Amino acid sequence: MCEVSAYLIQGGKEKLILESVDTLDSEDGEITLGNIFGEQKRVKAWIKSLSLVDRKIILEHEG
Repeated sequence: MCEVSAYLIQGGKEKLILESVDTLDSEDGEITLGNIFGEQKRVKAWIKSLSLVDRKIILEHEG
């Protein structure tokens, strides 16, 4: 498996919001993340960067 972890930039720092992410959907300015354990997180953000080698998704809040 090659799951990634999702982080949200808050106060200039990366905050882990979900591990073992295997799905990501974007709709109407919101990102919905799902993981292999059935957990889901929805955040108002956009993708700042994605690195499959580092297994990281970096999200940033609007505004």
